[in-house]
Amino acid sequence: MRHLFKSTFTSILITGLAAASALAQQQPSLQGFGTEAAKKQLALEATFDKQLQAGNLRDWMKRMTAFPHQLGSPYGINNALFLRDKLASWGFEARLDTVHVLFPTPKVRILELTEPTKFKASLTEKPLKEDATSAQTKDVLPPYHAFSANGDVTAELVFVNYGVPDDYEELAKLGVDVKGKIVIAKYGGSWRGIKPKVAYEQGAIGCIIYSDPKEDGYFQGDVYPKGAFKNESGVQRGSVVDLPLAPGDPLTNGFVADATHKRLSVEEAPAMMKIPVLPISYGDALPLLKALGGQIAPATWRGALPITYHVGPGPAKVHLKLEFNFDIVPCYNVIATLKGSEFPDQWVIRGNHHDAWVFGAADPVSGAVAELEEARALGELVKTGWKPKRTIVYCWWDGEEPGLLGSTEWVEKYQSVLREKAVVYLNSDGNGRGYLSAGGSHTLEKFINQVGRDVTDPEKGTSVIDRLRSRTILNGSPVAKQEARTRADLRIGALGSGSDYTPFIQHLGIASLNVGYGGEDAGGDYHSIFDSYDHYTRSKDGDFAYGVTLAKTLGRSVLRFANADVLPFDFSNFANTVQLYASEVKKELEATRTKAEEHNKAVGEGRFEAASDPKDPFVKPAVLSVAPYLNFAPLDNALVALENTAKAFSASSSKFAFLPADKLKELNEILYKTERKLIHADGLPRRPWYRHQIYAPGFYTGYGVKTLPMIREAIEQRDWKEAQEGILRVTGVLEGFVGEVERATGVGSLD
Repeated sequence: MRHLFKSTFTSILITGLAAASALAQQQPSLQGFGTEAAKKQLALEATFDKQLQAGNLRDWMKRMTAFPHQLGSPYGINNALFLRDKLASWGFEARLDTVHVLFPTPKVRILELTEPTKFKASLTEKPLKEDATSAQTKDVLPPYHAFSANGDVTAELVFVNYGVPDDYEELAKLGVDVKGKIVIAKYGGSWRGIKPKVAYEQGAIGCIIYSDPKEDGYFQGDVYPKGAFKNESGVQRGSVVDLPLAPGDPLTNGFVADATHKRLSVEEAPAMMKIPVLPISYGDALPLLKALGGQIAPATWRGALPITYHVGPGPAKVHLKLEFNFDIVPCYNVIATLKGSEFPDQWVIRGNHHDAWVFGAADPVSGAVAELEEARALGELVKTGWKPKRTIVYCWWDGEEPGLLGSTEWVEKYQSVLREKAVVYLNSDGNGRGYLSAGGSHTLEKFINQVGRDVTDPEKGTSVIDRLRSRTILNGSPVAKQEARTRADLRIGALGSGSDYTPFIQHLGIASLNVGYGGEDAGGDYHSIFDSYDHYTRSKDGDFAYGVTLAKTLGRSVLRFANADVLPFDFSNFANTVQLYASEVKKELEATRTKAEEHNKAVGEGRFEAASDPKDPFVKPAVLSVAPYLNFAPLDNALVALENTAKAFSASSSKFAFLPADKLKELNEILYKTERKLIHADGLPRRPWYRHQIYAPGFYTGYGVKTLPMIREAIEQRDWKEAQEGILRVTGVLEGFVGEVERATGVGSLD
């Protein structure tokens, strides 16, 4: 049976790949280049590839992860100077660009069970003899959550599963209220900062977050050091700043502190968490959860600890006390520039952060050293006399972990020049073994597919895009499988937040990509002391083959944008993607309408699941407003215009390479500024820092993206007036975008 499956799958796969290859061959050989220019570019990329050495990545990782290097630490500035000096030695104009930001660190951390038994949490990670750096104590930040509130609270405990809004709806059905309680939530299901945010909105006075071994521990495989997964003392540190409200220093959201811009106080900052919140290990969580009574947790909530999971409240009562140092510290961004020979005022920007919570081998050094090797290889090309047409700016950001501090402050500091000069932003973060992962502006979807076509997977010997296609055909959804067999380009994800692309795309409308490799590098090291050189080389990408592959992928991306005759933006894939998003929000509206009608019918007939007052089962729940039939006609018309304009642009693109220099420059300036048309000056409702109207992190998802966010979230919140306003706003930005694409097509015409 297994052999039959293998033969059948191979036949399907070959058929799918053959169809995709046939479609791909219909495209130009290299997007943005004429035939002769493409040959020269591919030869340049082959020379670039030959420069890349895995041994450099290994040596640099060992050096950069030797000591803790969090924001504001002595080894943080040591690493920044190391990066700067390396880059200067390779011919870059390299400097530190320093800003000063808020970075809270803990001074008091107490968590204890006071009833029905006594237990004091250790709140420490135990060093291992097999991990050379884990025994260090100097400058190691203990497990904590940056931007938690100070607090000294004692209350009954309630288990809230992942602590997302749906979980509180389930608790309401069980008659459990968290008001005045301390909640304990599992990691997973959302970004960590959402959990205390929702807990506070529900009336909780404190929040504890732990990693359950079902998602992140022995249920998944052998724990470290025998295997890769989280052991009983491992803890995930992290920030709980209200990132969906705004990234960057929460005392200076939207500006950089200087003589004319005064910082807010910690108490005034809207993005600061309002209750104390603390991460703990599953070793420390076990006694707390074991002491819980009340109803048994729903089946989907139960983890892998050796207990029966109850939700409480009580009889477990806990005491949580947290105090922080709220210090302003220097944040060292490393900026290195190769000036363009023809278009010095068009900037191709590449970035990865260099700060970590502790040693940070996987996050972020695996990406940072790949970027450094890219830069070294470019330096070798410069020695041969090569110069990029456009200016290349390589960046290593500081303060990413506490909330994208370095990149956001840099973007806010230089926003006027970036609006004019930034062509594209290319980001990476951590990296590992496995499959290509790419998300970003869908005007770049065709581009990154073509780059992936030209990069070879080190394990399988096929292209990284074909390996990803094979995986999608095997494991994807039915729709994804069908598209992988028939569509020339694989779809890329949309960007929400969680890494340094955020201020570029979400605040300024600079087209961006986020790229990495993974899927075969699982483990429980994330944001713990065990994210170390030893763990990485044992469990992630020990031969650094995929680090080199990342350098090839983003190095090619940099080179193609730097050298292209016509910047490689394409609008057909973007038009198709936004049409899908519009279809999704219409379906969501219909689902909301149907749900409300069914709910109201049940109320009318006396069939209802939950009472308004859990103590009184005869009180009916409120009748829900039924969604009206919103007018999507303006958006539909804008989408038709977008599709037609994209087709016209594609039809004219073969002529662009023959344009005179002045027209070519004008065309390219229009192209790289098209993404700017997708932002709105007023930003999104209740969070004006986020201006992009097509992609944004969700208000209750954190990192997770919401597409057409104003419309989608208004529907979710049943705010029909705002949903209609969102339709008109998205229509407006798309009409502006269409106008720019039409202008580009007109400039590019030889008629």
